[in-house]
Amino acid sequence: MIEVLLVRTSLSRLAPGLASRPAAATLLAIAVAAVGLGPAASPAAAATIPAGAGSYTDSRPAGTSGPTTNTGAPVTPKLTTAARDKPVPTNDWWSSLAYQRYGDNPYSTPMYGHPLTYQAKASGLEVGYPTTPAIVGDGRQYEYAHKADLTVGLSGLNSPDTKADAWSDWTVTPYWADGSRTFRATIGHGMPFVYAKGSGGDARITTASTPTVFSDDGNVLGITVAGHHYALFAPTGSDWNVSGTAITAGLGSKDYFSLAVLPSTDALATYRKYAFSFVTGSQVAWQSTGGTVKATYSLTTEAKEGTERGTLQALYRHQWLHTTDALTPYTYVSPRGTMKVRESASFTTSQKNNGVVPALPASSGVDKARLAGYLNEVANASDPFSGAADTYWTGKALGRLAQLVPVADQIGETATRDKLLGLMKGRLQEWFTAGGASEFSYDKDWKTLTGYPASYGSDTELNDHHFHYSYYVYAAAIIAQYDQAWAADSAWGTMIKHLIRDTANPSRTDSAYPFLRGFDVYAGHSWASGHQGFAAGNNQESSSESINLSAGLVLWGAATGDNNLRDLGSFLLTTESEAITQYWFDASQQVFPASFGHDTVGMVWGSGGAYSTWWTANPEEIHGINVLPVTGGSLHLAREKAAIKRNIAEMERENGGPAQEWRDLLWQFESLSDPAAAKAKWDGVNGNYTPEQGESKAHTYHWINTLNTVGAPDMTVSGDLPTSAVFSKDGTRTYTAHNHGSTARTVTFSDGKTLSVPARSTATSTGPGGPGPDPEEPGPSTGNTFRLKTGGVLTTATTDPAGADTVASADGVNRDGTPYRPTVYEVKKVNGKVAPGTATAFRLRVDAGTKVGLAPQVRVSYDLTGDGTFDRAETFRYFATDPVNGWEEYTQASGAQATTGSLGELKNGTVRLEIWNALGNGTSQVQTGTDAAVLKIPYV
Repeated sequence: MIEVLLVRTSLSRLAPGLASRPAAATLLAIAVAAVGLGPAASPAAAATIPAGAGSYTDSRPAGTSGPTTNTGAPVTPKLTTAARDKPVPTNDWWSSLAYQRYGDNPYSTPMYGHPLTYQAKASGLEVGYPTTPAIVGDGRQYEYAHKADLTVGLSGLNSPDTKADAWSDWTVTPYWADGSRTFRATIGHGMPFVYAKGSGGDARITTASTPTVFSDDGNVLGITVAGHHYALFAPTGSDWNVSGTAITAGLGSKDYFSLAVLPSTDALATYRKYAFSFVTGSQVAWQSTGGTVKATYSLTTEAKEGTERGTLQALYRHQWLHTTDALTPYTYVSPRGTMKVRESASFTTSQKNNGVVPALPASSGVDKARLAGYLNEVANASDPFSGAADTYWTGKALGRLAQLVPVADQIGETATRDKLLGLMKGRLQEWFTAGGASEFSYDKDWKTLTGYPASYGSDTELNDHHFHYSYYVYAAAIIAQYDQAWAADSAWGTMIKHLIRDTANPSRTDSAYPFLRGFDVYAGHSWASGHQGFAAGNNQESSSESINLSAGLVLWGAATGDNNLRDLGSFLLTTESEAITQYWFDASQQVFPASFGHDTVGMVWGSGGAYSTWWTANPEEIHGINVLPVTGGSLHLAREKAAIKRNIAEMERENGGPAQEWRDLLWQFESLSDPAAAKAKWDGVNGNYTPEQGESKAHTYHWINTLNTVGAPDMTVSGDLPTSAVFSKDGTRTYTAHNHGSTARTVTFSDGKTLSVPARSTATSTGPGGPGPDPEEPGPSTGNTFRLKTGGVLTTATTDPAGADTVASADGVNRDGTPYRPTVYEVKKVNGKVAPGTATAFRLRVDAGTKVGLAPQVRVSYDLTGDGTFDRAETFRYFATDPVNGWEEYTQASGAQATTGSLGELKNGTVRLEIWNALGNGTSQVQTGTDAAVLKIPYV
């Protein structure tokens, strides 16, 4: 078990300013005690590097520190000679290979690749496959902790350290050498294989317990350890020898071997096919066009034997929910829910672009005089920056002002707008000019730009750069919207680009900064720790501050005409939005273990997630930390309105009532699903509260009252301009877009609406919200109506993309009445009372293509209490499909075939729909994500 101590320090004992710190700091101790940093090394005399009108230094300010070990000793990257000049992507899932945080561990801490976990040791690489979650920390954390099933290495290997030798977008190759032997092992996200190369010894696998051999075919060995199945592959002509827990094979003249974790023993033949197709690299390519973001994830391979160049890779939930590429029946367990396996070296995802707007549209619900008063309170404050000195709190203050600039402009308060812009420019220019009390310094060893005064380990641990700098980029984007000359490279734009290159560099060939330092393209989200030196892997708390950087990139790219940066921001935001939906908010209720009693987590770890923050156990902060800052980039949260409602309800249960400390943030969050409820809470206080430190009454008032007027964001519709959004209320949609360009353009929305937007302006228009459901059929999801969602989910959400799932073949056997390899859809934690006079209803679209004699069949089951036992099962007669391409409708009108058990009140219950082929010898398809793929249960 991972020992995790969540420090619950009383606020009075925290350092000044830390009591309300809303982002990842370093108050979590993982089986280590707090240690002082000690004296800082004396830097050499700093040189000033010009950057447009700004500048930075190449040495740290006197009295400050760069990256250190836990004892305060300076540390440099742990790299092989081959990798020495390559920028290290710190803040990754494997960063502890390169960053030796603890002096007594020159190897690594546990690394969570998923499905496999790893830890480097002197004798090689520990490999595990955790499949059973543990609930720790008084029920506040779930984890699939690393536990070695086996160690892969060479006979006699005893390396004094492990170094990072090579890496790509989501793979890494650690390196061991002990003077007689060298060993490398390529590992990665989604990779069931470990690809090993070594010299000076035999291949050696040491198992944690005596293995059971289920297959022995010379150079291919199948073993079971701790209930997990592995295949070992030595070069052709070799033979594995099993002696207790030691398994060895001579490599002869070869230097390679591999192993794979198998989803089942009968998968050995499939995995054997790819045993010698060694992965040598990984790369994502993205594009944002026409309101859609597509990403292709590709592996490069090398055939060590034969000619096979394909491979197998496991997709995370946020990926397979948005791909139409064929997947195998194989699956793996992970802390992120089920992973599904694709038999190919690449796959592509497609999602609607989540738009970013500089401000919500103008509306009649905002009292301009009242708003102007709130704006003046901020603009005329004696210290609009509230004493901020370090990078984080300065960023928060900049963000607070940035939100008010387009709001002031919207209501004609141009003098206030310009005053706010002047404040932001002045403070940014201070930071962007070397030699003052605040400046940026470049570290040539770690190839990173750090702001001083630093905070929360941004200097000594390389933490949180994407959090801190997100505010600078966003503020600069707002300035650029009004003053393009200020944002020019010859002025202050070059310094902004340095911050972007440090945190979200799109280039893989930049020698000064790594590619996407903090964003893990395969995991779908960023990581906060620069060293990943925890038993639980890396972590990220404030996913919303990561989104803030992506939103800033969209706006900065749009304002400066850099469409590549704009589209990078769209890719990052859209991808991370789905990861947040699934892994922080568990919107589909398919990720968190059933034994974990929370609907959201404050932070995600490599091993799982925790209902906590770094600095407090207060539920308001736990729920609010993944909301702040509320901006035009926060609209993506409205995709899962039911999850927002569950989130707010849990916060109020845990809190013993409505929010008090961070009430404004949580009101704004709630307004994304229920604007009227949020406005009622605002009206109840009537402005008599203290705003969260990154918020203002002006922004909160404008946000809540605007959404109450135009409605919550309508995420079923997207525009072909990334700076556009749609809202809906009472059957009317409000369309808005901001055109940063120098010529007018027409924005086309996915529902066919067009909007003409003048140059450098915002335009708004309204239109009908679309037809309602047919009252005679199950329609768009409501409280008792669920859509089928690819990935085995029944959901009330109406924003998921249309797709299709495969229904397995009956294999030529009559399966009438008995589910056979069914495709299953499920929803948990359902509450409701039986509605008299109603019955289960469904409407599905199925297609057998040109296959003859197929017949899908449905069973709907009810587990009334969620205890795992289904109390009611209704099996419907099968539907004979025709051998013609095209969707056919299958409904409950086919009639009931068999019914067992009785309906009763649902209390945290589970509803399940199974569909399988009762007849035939071929697969068919069932549609998902549409109004023609729904189940209606007889409950209210």
